[in-house]
Amino acid sequence: MGRTVLVAGVARYLGGRFARLIAEQPGVDRVIGVDVIAPPHDIGRAEFVRADIRNSMIGRILEQTGADTVVHMSVIATPSSAGSRTAQKEINVIGTMQLLAACQRAPRLRRLVVKSTSAVYGSSPRDPAMFTEALVGKHPPRSGWGKDSAEVEEYVRGFSRRRPDVEVATLRLANVLGPGIRTSMTDYFSLPVVPTVLGFDPRLQFLHEDDAIEALRLATLGECQGVINVAGDGVITLGQAAGFAGRPTVAVVPQLAELMGSIYHRGGLADFSPDQIRYLRFGRCLDTTRMREDLGLDPKYTTRSAFQDFVRTRGLRGFFSPPVVNALERQLVSRLRPQAATQTRRTPRPEAAR
Repeated sequence: MGRTVLVAGVARYLGGRFARLIAEQPGVDRVIGVDVIAPPHDIGRAEFVRADIRNSMIGRILEQTGADTVVHMSVIATPSSAGSRTAQKEINVIGTMQLLAACQRAPRLRRLVVKSTSAVYGSSPRDPAMFTEALVGKHPPRSGWGKDSAEVEEYVRGFSRRRPDVEVATLRLANVLGPGIRTSMTDYFSLPVVPTVLGFDPRLQFLHEDDAIEALRLATLGECQGVINVAGDGVITLGQAAGFAGRPTVAVVPQLAELMGSIYHRGGLADFSPDQIRYLRFGRCLDTTRMREDLGLDPKYTTRSAFQDFVRTRGLRGFFSPPVVNALERQLVSRLRPQAATQTRRTPRPEAAR
């Protein structure tokens, strides 16, 4: 008998991609995708069951399907995706509590994989250059997705103590970018003018969506346990990222940064919490030793190439973007060459001048 995998959050972009991929893996007999709405995308051989993880129905689904592996991907990053901050909190925290309660009563369950985020570390000027999984941030998140994810991880640790027979892997992903995914960071770098905090140019790390899916696959089918950071190699600064996207920047004094974020949020341009504003001031980078040694992931994309692929596939061609600059340079060279050739023909040779 192969594995039966239940994927919570299958209607979301990464959840749908993962369900489609894991259903094709050798040794996986059945994949059940659960969400409150039908997936708008193809989930391949995976079966869809309409259910809300905040409801006790999830327990009956686990019992009836006999799932031995659960992949929790239902933590929502932005309030607009849930309808409001209150709904986001309920789905993320209450939904996780119900799902874990159902997992605790599932005798066949052998593995739990949780998609978390590096936002649980927060951002602070006193943070280490690289966060290892054992470190705690000096300024943990106090609102939004980061705070919800920290609470989710706390409940997961409690579940692990109550069910030591279940292997638990928690993946703390860096900001995910790619051709299809939409997040607050993709919206931010798609703005015509990118606002920054005056005097700060933070170091950023990104993870390509393909590598995020591969990390989840390895965690689901492998044997790694515990918390694992997942990010692309290297770092880029916020200024470099804006340059790659061809976006001019405008610096805002720190005192007005949160006001700026709320204005962009209310205007529907980008979804920023106070903790995300701190991230744009101080940045955050991850140590990925465990990702390579325990999870076995060697990302195909570095932080830089992941961001550049996002820029290329989204068609971000601002006036200062590399494609536009290169095109202008080629046009300038093509116009200068005929002029240079004409000038050379008109200039008399030294022998003729004598």
